[in-house]
Amino acid sequence: MKNIRNFCIIAHIDHGKSTLADRLLELTQTLTAREMNGQVLDDMDLEKEKGITIKSHAIQMDYLYHGEKYILNLIDTPGHVDFSYEVSRSIASCEGALLVVDATQGIQAQTISNLYQAIEHNLEIIPVLNKIDMDAAQVELVTDEVCDLLGCMPEDVFHVSAKTGEGVPPLLDAIVEKIPAPQGDPEAPLQALIFDSVFNSFRGIIAYFKIKNGTIRKGDKVKFFNTGMEYDADEVGVLKMKLQPKEELSCGNVGYIISGIKTAAEVKVGDTITHLENPCKEAIAGFEEVKPMLFAGMYPVQADKYEDLRATLEKFQLNDASFVYEPESSLALGFGFRCGFLGLLHLEIVQERLFREFDMDVITTVPNVSYKVYMSNGEIKDVHNPSGLPAPTLIDHIEEPYIRAQIITNTEFYGPIMKLCLDKRGTLMGEHYITATRVELTYDMPLSEIVFDFYDKLKSISKGYASFDYHVMGYRPARLVKLDILLNGDPADALSSLIHEDHAYDFGKRICLKLKDLIPRQQFDIAIQAAIGAKIIARETVRQIRKDVTAKCYGGDVTRKRKLLEKQKEGKKRMRQIGTVQVPQSAFMAVLKLD
Repeated sequence: MKNIRNFCIIAHIDHGKSTLADRLLELTQTLTAREMNGQVLDDMDLEKEKGITIKSHAIQMDYLYHGEKYILNLIDTPGHVDFSYEVSRSIASCEGALLVVDATQGIQAQTISNLYQAIEHNLEIIPVLNKIDMDAAQVELVTDEVCDLLGCMPEDVFHVSAKTGEGVPPLLDAIVEKIPAPQGDPEAPLQALIFDSVFNSFRGIIAYFKIKNGTIRKGDKVKFFNTGMEYDADEVGVLKMKLQPKEELSCGNVGYIISGIKTAAEVKVGDTITHLENPCKEAIAGFEEVKPMLFAGMYPVQADKYEDLRATLEKFQLNDASFVYEPESSLALGFGFRCGFLGLLHLEIVQERLFREFDMDVITTVPNVSYKVYMSNGEIKDVHNPSGLPAPTLIDHIEEPYIRAQIITNTEFYGPIMKLCLDKRGTLMGEHYITATRVELTYDMPLSEIVFDFYDKLKSISKGYASFDYHVMGYRPARLVKLDILLNGDPADALSSLIHEDHAYDFGKRICLKLKDLIPRQQFDIAIQAAIGAKIIARETVRQIRKDVTAKCYGGDVTRKRKLLEKQKEGKKRMRQIGTVQVPQSAFMAVLKLD
């Protein structure tokens, strides 16, 4: 056990975590030069296309240090705030962390929030300054920032270039020297924490775990502590680039177990594996439940694919533990699921992965956050969906979730960012100058305001230099109204939203204008209206397509022409009563991207 080191790499988006992981794998010769390609741990097509890490990836490396062989278990983590749950699970299964800071960008919001998580779990932090080979690198300035943040000495900060490999070998020695070996008793009853799982169509469900106490051998009878299910360990092993079977794994190790589990509901991330004969007394603590920030409905494009969608979401949830769902139905779209996400990027990635990995095409409704509705009879209701809002006469008041947001930016963008936050109903709680040119702003804002386009706007205002992080701090009363969109007088419940009273008129008008461009023209006029209760606040009309019925009139009395037009008018009227309006998927997506 004294020769095992478990560590993860944490940083802000795009500070070079996956590239550093590549260099570590090369130096320890875990991969041959032929197997090597850029960001080798990001094995999903989506990760390669977008250039971001979406899943945490665990891999084991062997390293010789002063003639002794050490086993290093590395977990590469995502940097985006929407995937912070992946980071929290990785931190829970490590004893140390490499904190990577970009020498050209300095410390950013996600650097700080991931660091605090690691400190809470008592991890040994090794600060690493990356991208020192770039012309824009401010090595001394950023080193001072890191020293201020961690309270360490400048010589403790490692200067590396993950791209060229410069300065990486001393880092491997530091991992062995500074990060403590895992604690545990190999003779005690087995206690292993499941930190991830994947679905394999041939082998069933593969669970990844870290052993805290005890030893697991191939063929052991095991049970999952929280679900109480019992299995045979058909295969156990360690995670290299491919799964590598072993006869036994003892405490401190990270590995996988295949036991022929077929149903997804039996494996819960954060559960504890133990032996059937000699079980441990209690489960491993320290795993917080994921709290979704954003809810959206997902519906199959064909109504008869509902059961397929259910099976797909079950399998998908194994691979993405921060995704939650429950069944719901809608007048316009039939049966579907109400899904919880950590943010708008998370929603986009889930939709794309469902299509690519499971060939499942879904319609996604407008995202909402969850509100607390206080009824006049004293009841409190959680409302995730505008259609679930009780009648206005029954409501005493509504409370919405608020967040504490930290924005770190260059001082030149101070003014535009303050204006953006004020437009989003934010309240400035404090400001703190990290250096002469960098400022940290703290705001209290409603979560519903940042859900749509806040992050995109922040990035464009600050030319990509502002970083953003937030945590939910509770509920506060709000003046909210339900905005309905009516198509030919029928409410399209998938497009309705709960919105602040002051923004309702403006938002309703913009949706009507956008839908006017997107809804295809029919044989009859389509009225698009935005309404609050019975009051119409905006209207647009999609004009009908008309055939030129007067083409065959060439002169004669005007009544001949009028007769033909009246006849056409009657037909259009009848058509409008029986015609239905199809809303294309692009219309739902366009509502999210209202600029």
